[in-house]
Amino acid sequence: MKKLSVFFAIIFAMMGIVRADEGMWLPMFVERLNYVDMQKMGLQLTPEELYSINNSSLKDAIVGLSNGAHPRGFFCTGEIVSANSLLFTNHHCGYSSIAALSTVEHDYLNEGFAAKNYSEELPAEGVSASFLVRMEDVTAEILSVVTDDMDWMARNKAINEKAKELEEAASEGGKLNPVIKGFFEGNEYYMFVYKTYTDVRLVFTAAQSIGKFGGDTDNWMWPRHTGDFSVFRVYADENGEPAEFSENNKPLTPKHHLPVSLDGVHPDDFTMIWGFPGSTERYMTSFGINYNVEVFYPIIHDIFKAETDVMDEYMKVDKAVNISYADNKAGLANTWKNFEGQMKMLRKNKVAERKAELEAQFTEWVNANEDRKAEYGEVLETLETMYNQLSEVAGTLLYPNFVAQCTPMGMAAEFIEYYSVATSKEASKEEKQAAVEALKEIDVDEMFKDLDARVEKDILVAVMNIYGSNFADDEIPANIQKLLKKQKGNWTALAEYIFDNSIFSDPEAIKAFIEKPNAKKLAKDPTFLVFTDLRSQMYSIAAVYRMANIAISEANHSFVKGLREFYAETQPEKVLYPDANSTMRMSYGSVKDYQPADAISYDYVCTANGILEKYIPGDFEFDAPQRLLDLIEAKDYGQYADENGELITCFLSTNDITGGNSGSPIMNGKGELIGLAFDGNWEAMSGDVNFEPKLQRTINVDIRYVLFIIDKVYGATNLIDELDIHKAMPEPIRVEEE
Repeated sequence: MKKLSVFFAIIFAMMGIVRADEGMWLPMFVERLNYVDMQKMGLQLTPEELYSINNSSLKDAIVGLSNGAHPRGFFCTGEIVSANSLLFTNHHCGYSSIAALSTVEHDYLNEGFAAKNYSEELPAEGVSASFLVRMEDVTAEILSVVTDDMDWMARNKAINEKAKELEEAASEGGKLNPVIKGFFEGNEYYMFVYKTYTDVRLVFTAAQSIGKFGGDTDNWMWPRHTGDFSVFRVYADENGEPAEFSENNKPLTPKHHLPVSLDGVHPDDFTMIWGFPGSTERYMTSFGINYNVEVFYPIIHDIFKAETDVMDEYMKVDKAVNISYADNKAGLANTWKNFEGQMKMLRKNKVAERKAELEAQFTEWVNANEDRKAEYGEVLETLETMYNQLSEVAGTLLYPNFVAQCTPMGMAAEFIEYYSVATSKEASKEEKQAAVEALKEIDVDEMFKDLDARVEKDILVAVMNIYGSNFADDEIPANIQKLLKKQKGNWTALAEYIFDNSIFSDPEAIKAFIEKPNAKKLAKDPTFLVFTDLRSQMYSIAAVYRMANIAISEANHSFVKGLREFYAETQPEKVLYPDANSTMRMSYGSVKDYQPADAISYDYVCTANGILEKYIPGDFEFDAPQRLLDLIEAKDYGQYADENGELITCFLSTNDITGGNSGSPIMNGKGELIGLAFDGNWEAMSGDVNFEPKLQRTINVDIRYVLFIIDKVYGATNLIDELDIHKAMPEPIRVEEE
């Protein structure tokens, strides 16, 4: 083999092995890969106490939150903290349920909610809680169906069929929910077997002026003073098995629940986080990064930012609108600010350049061997070519797509099938009548539920203006051009005309049409005309877009396969971990401050004093309840104060997390709950692609602040009484005799 250059050898030496803080590790490998390291850092539990399939272990207190009885992924994490399955998670994780349960008369979003007993707990409809029963390596079984003559599509089809077969066999007749997922870009496969409970109830939430204190302004920022937590409970039937909501259900008796520590945190304390991180892309190439930063992220950012700006305008002044749009707005706002941060920090931290250096090393290694050249020689070139193709067509797909999702466009989509059949010369009378009958199945009231016409109209105006600014005149479809010409080229006027003159903006008009459908009338509706043009525009490049993504998927599979061989040969001491994919992971690190820029240093904790400093009466983001302000002014913190008499709201740790870890427990070396992970920091927004050890921090709400809000602010002492609260006794003061 050709010897590596001195330069590359130096690079390898500098890179070394994976840092303890970096990595989202599979629990079944903790003893083999991580345990010794964790012990040195302060872990006091045995491997069996962390992960066991035969005995109660820490994993049994970790819950994946999702929707439905058979989830394949999780939007957040929760943890069981009592013998009656009290469940802590983030406020923003419970936000959708809290908003759905809120009304103008019972505004839990803005006033909070505290159940005094089981009978007052409110069903969180649609939310499920999944416990991991076991995980197992099924790589050999899955890949046994793959043959050398298969193309990528045939390979995936065979794998999916085999996965369904194995999942069905492990489901015990539907009692369990097995999920098989690929790792390392489809080079390994693991099965996760869950027991999923669908009766989950809201127990407690603070007002969003606590749970979302700081709003979008503080999102991803430090210092932080957000009480980002909410409390639920998991219910089961009399046998402790999953069951739909019933008044007869009882709180589940869990296999394990986490004790709570009031000892607080100090620099370099050991920390570990368990949960269900959603998605990272640590093996993404420089080509993928450049595509995201220059093309994909800007499109999503601009659209979502425009939509949330419209929502904000009305939500600030209308209580009903605030409740109706709260959940949707929160999701959109979190995404656009995340992408804004990624665009900035991927550039600032020079992640693409660092990936390009690795790709150069990989290429030199590949070219040093003819067999490797034959297998991996074109992988990076393919990725570059395919990402260039995506860059050329992404706008033509994405901009029309987001306009087509606006009201009234999304409503018109429901009538495409009817129009296609009604205007078809080949369709029989029976088929046409069936299409008419199918219209009657459309639940118009449900479609318009919680929508405000003013908000929807202004969103359409905003999104159509973005669409219009990104296409030349000759790139705009014919019907849209004609309508735009009638409005003298004014996109705002066009959007308003569409909204004001379409049946799809008015639920009663849609109902009248369903009673007496008319394809000719539909063909003249401005919304329907624009929607069909947008659909045709998307279809014109859909095949190219799809094939490019398929080629990227295949090339990524080969690249990661080769990269693992490259590291095994050149850096055998380097332990690789798979990307997050909404499966249970463990990360470990320590409590630590950071220095984000020259002459700037951030402490590892922040206190309730910052709430007073940020407080703006009546502000949409920085208002706070008077009860909370009074307690802070009086420093009336009770047992939740630290050794200096201050109340810590949030603290930093070096744990490696991402979306989906929201609500995850952060624990000390004894496995005691010390806080809830809820955010990353702005300076390391590039962290999903490349871990940044000097900058990357997890922001955690301190468990003492959580309990302070429950106890002192809301007086929900019934919940405090459920917890196993631990606090070390102070060391006695010893006076030596002379």
